[in-house]
Amino acid sequence: MFTVIRNAEIYAPDNIGKKDMLIAFNKIAMIEDEIKLPNSMPHEVIDAKGKIIFPGFIDSHVHITGGGGEGSYRTRTPELTLSKATSAGVTTIVGVIGTDGTTRTMPDLIAKARGLEEEGITCYVHTGSYQVPVKTLTGKIEDDIILIDRVIGAGEIAISDHRSSQPTVEEMAKIASAARIGGMLSGKAGIVNIHLGDSPSKLSLLEQVVETTDIPIKTFHPTHINRTEELFKAGIEYAKKGGNIDFTTSTIPQFLEEGEVKCSTGLKRALEAGVPIERITFTSDGQASLPAFNASGEFEGLQIGSVASLYKEVRDAIVEDGVPISDAVKVITKNPASLLKLSYKGEIAVEKDADLVIVDSDFQIDTVFARGQKMVEGQECLVKGTFE
Repeated sequence: MFTVIRNAEIYAPDNIGKKDMLIAFNKIAMIEDEIKLPNSMPHEVIDAKGKIIFPGFIDSHVHITGGGGEGSYRTRTPELTLSKATSAGVTTIVGVIGTDGTTRTMPDLIAKARGLEEEGITCYVHTGSYQVPVKTLTGKIEDDIILIDRVIGAGEIAISDHRSSQPTVEEMAKIASAARIGGMLSGKAGIVNIHLGDSPSKLSLLEQVVETTDIPIKTFHPTHINRTEELFKAGIEYAKKGGNIDFTTSTIPQFLEEGEVKCSTGLKRALEAGVPIERITFTSDGQASLPAFNASGEFEGLQIGSVASLYKEVRDAIVEDGVPISDAVKVITKNPASLLKLSYKGEIAVEKDADLVIVDSDFQIDTVFARGQKMVEGQECLVKGTFE
């Protein structure tokens, strides 16, 4: 119930120096230069000298129930297991449905989210999938967000992609309005998570909605911005106008060879281009199918997105691309917490949830806490999912 972590360098995500930290139940209770508890109070002491503590990582785009099989039924990807998340330092997840909005359903998504919660991490979902009209649980986007505790936004709605429903400006404006109102009335994020393909139209649909309606640009959270060099450049300009942009960390060599921008390098380039760090997030697209199509749009093969890629790209940004530690860590902690209105997540501070990742001097994950429970220690998963 009580744990004292001593002598660690804390990035909260800004560096606050070497401190002691007290975890009480599921919260951070104290952060001081030195914390001493009486021997009469049972507690564990962890000496983290030479190590760094980050807030628990937030992955706000994961296909927790598995992704649609774009090479027919046999290619439907498996659902996420608990240890895949915790071993990667991920303590908070937002589940989404992608291409397959028929066999991957909202009841299943919410049930899986609740299952992950019971196993020890925090999980929310967005309502809908690629398709427009949006396939919700209650029949309305705003009703899902207002009435269902796990639902915090809508998506992932597909645009600029041969797999999308080709939504119009009016349709997208109505989706955004419903999500925004649902968020306002429930105190939730109410954002619209947008899937971007490699169509030449890029972000133009979202830009038209913002230009022709009263919908604020921050209502949208477009992902896969690093899919192509052209889309990446368009994303930089979109962010400079006030929008938030998200880079997808899961990839395959073919995508990079064809022009996908590596996330760690993309973060460095975006910052150098003048994009405020607060407008950038990383997500893994974990458990999604990563399909390859030929020039005719025909399926050629696929791999599976990995939640572990989330921190790998952050580490690469620090170690290989020279991005400041606090900036690199913000894209998977403070920034998504702010965007998603998760007030107890994304930062190391008193009264925040005790979601913590301890890394060694080489920035490798050593220990992970989720809501005060030690899930990983010495790179070994202590808590496994029910069927692992």
